[in-house]
This record gives sequence, structure tokens and C-alpha cells, in this order.
Amino acid sequence: MAEEQESVVSFVVGDGEERLDKVIPSYVQGLSRAVSQRLIKEGKVTVDGQLSKPSYRVQEGDQVVVRVPAEEPEEVLPEDIPLDIIYEDGSLLVVNKPAGMVVHPAHGHPSGTLVNAVLAHCPHIAEVGGADRAGVVHRLDKDTSGLILVAKDERTRTALQRQFKRRRVSKTYLALVEGSVQPREGIIEVPVGRDKRRRKRMAVVRSGRPARTMYRAIEYFADRTLLEVRPHTGRTHQIRVHLAWLGYPIVGDGVYGHRRQPLLKGRHFLHASQLRFTHPATGVEVEFKAPLPPKLAAVLERLRRS
Repeated sequence: MAEEQESVVSFVVGDGEERLDKVIPSYVQGLSRAVSQRLIKEGKVTVDGQLSKPSYRVQEGDQVVVRVPAEEPEEVLPEDIPLDIIYEDGSLLVVNKPAGMVVHPAHGHPSGTLVNAVLAHCPHIAEVGGADRAGVVHRLDKDTSGLILVAKDERTRTALQRQFKRRRVSKTYLALVEGSVQPREGIIEVPVGRDKRRRKRMAVVRSGRPARTMYRAIEYFADRTLLEVRPHTGRTHQIRVHLAWLGYPIVGDGVYGHRRQPLLKGRHFLHASQLRFTHPATGVEVEFKAPLPPKLAAVLERLRRS
């Protein structure tokens, strides 16, 4: 009988006094407390090299190792979901993703994603990077709208990923933030990593990965500012974390922003408006733009009239 395949996740506890079965889900994405309890009882969890109990209260500095059985991958099916295609040729697609759409299928979002829509538009793309990727080269948060690159073949995908890794892809975002931003332009360069207290969030932490964001104010309102933002690195939630750390959280951001009644409901005001890169097939630098969604444009008009 073949051995069950497992992945090993190791982490060091940042804060103590929580039950082991409660701590694990905050460090290991996709594991519920019930599954964590089962893995502990099956001997698949150690604390500092020793087996433990679900009720054990971890201490700061404890090293926890979790052996997670591999799940059978679910088939990702094509779905006839409309795509706003900004550009398409034989090598790639540039898609304007709406807010509310998840990019990749994942736990809690098995369907209705950009990948499902891309597979319906271009079925052979399932072979590019695997069906759960379908050629998608990078990602945007669920509630961020804007431009995403999709490769139609493996050679294009590899070339585009290389450009991202070497930071040769220029991405520009429009962000409406709380407050009157000063100075008018600047560079935020502080490390971003997992929040030690709330593991599902990111934060500016000394042990995080280097992150650099450039911004420029392009319009001021009574108590808000419209920014043009260019991330030089691509850390998770980087723009949202950096702007909140600076004291100007993005309007509508319920995770990193104000919790008062927002100006914008149902999403945050962050839009990937421009994308510039070298086309792998031609070697020519190309640039694409996506206008603000009507909902965001309406917010600006309302602010201009107030």
C-alpha cells in the first residue's frame, strides 16, 4: 500500500496561553479546529519534538510541527462567467477583474473564480500551470478590481513570471484613502509579514519581508485623498498594509481600515489601473489600462460635489 502523502508545516508560536487546537488554524491555512484536533490525536502534531494534547496551552517560542495529509485535488470546472477582456492574442490575455471575484479556486471558493471563467473562455489553458492556475500569472485580492495577466502557454507563463520576479513588470493602482495625505508623494519602505496576533492578517513587522511602495497624491477632497500607487515588491496585502501603517487606510477596507460607516460598501477603493511589461512573443514593451469601475467613479463624483 502506498504511503499517504503529507505536507509538513512548521511554525514558532508568537504568543502563548492559547490551546494547541485553537492555535494551529491561525497558522495553517485551510485547517479547521476540528481537523486540528483530529491530527493532534493521530500523532501528526508535535510541540518541541514531543506529542501533545489538544488542550495543551502553547507558550511563546514553542515550535509546532504539523503533518497535514494531502487532499485529493478537486476538479476545477469551466464556468460560463463573463470576462472583461482588455487585450487578447495567441500568447496571453489581459483581463479586467471585477471586485468580489476570487482569482484562484481555494477552500471556501471552489467555483465562480477567475480561473473557472478563463477555462471556459480558453479550455486548453488548463494545461498551463495546472487547472487550478489556468495560466494566471499573478493575483489580486478578492475586493480589488483591475488588470490581471493570463498566459496561454507554458513558455509565456514562464517568461512573465521571470519578469515579475525581476521586478520588470510595472503595476499602477488607484487608491482612495482616509485623510489628507502628506507629503504629497513618497516611498513607503517597511517590511511586511504575518501579523503575530491575528494570523489571517498581514502587518508591518520587523521580521517580515522587504516591501517598497511608491505613492503620489493626484486629487484631494475634504478628508480623503486619491492616490496613484506603484508597488515595487509584491507582498500579500502590501498596498493596504503600507497605507494603513502610514496613517491613511484605504476607504472601505474592513480589515486594515476604519470600522466606522464607510463611504463605500461591499468593497474597498483599490483598483489595478495600469500594467506595463515586455510582451514575451514580440519583445516589445506594452501597456494596458483599465478605467475605474462605475461604482468607484461614482464615489469620486460624489466627493467632488460635496
